[in-house]
Amino acid sequence: MSTLRNKVQLIGNVGNEPEITNLESGKKVAKFSIATNESYKDSKGEKVTNTQWHNIVAWGKIAEIVEKYVGKGKEVALEGKLTSRSYETKEGEKRYVTEVVVDEILLLGIKGDGATE
Repeated sequence: MSTLRNKVQLIGNVGNEPEITNLESGKKVAKFSIATNESYKDSKGEKVTNTQWHNIVAWGKIAEIVEKYVGKGKEVALEGKLTSRSYETKEGEKRYVTEVVVDEILLLGIKGDGATE
């Protein structure tokens, strides 16, 4: 059960073109967001969709896959862990960020749309 301590699994649509950075060390990092949707019926019986946005970070080989095959609107399944960090803006404000660091990614979609299965 120790592998379940910090595990996240998401299926969603990519919200922006991934931002790819090549670090001086030779490592590659990809950052992008995905949207997950949850639908339910409200008290009037009307369908309501709740969208959550998630910040995603991929390193190394997974970043290379993201660079080649992942684009805005593509559906992806991913597994990783939650990480939190903080930084200070130029104005001195402290900001907090929660991200999913990807261990595995699966490209979803229909054959022929540029995605792989």
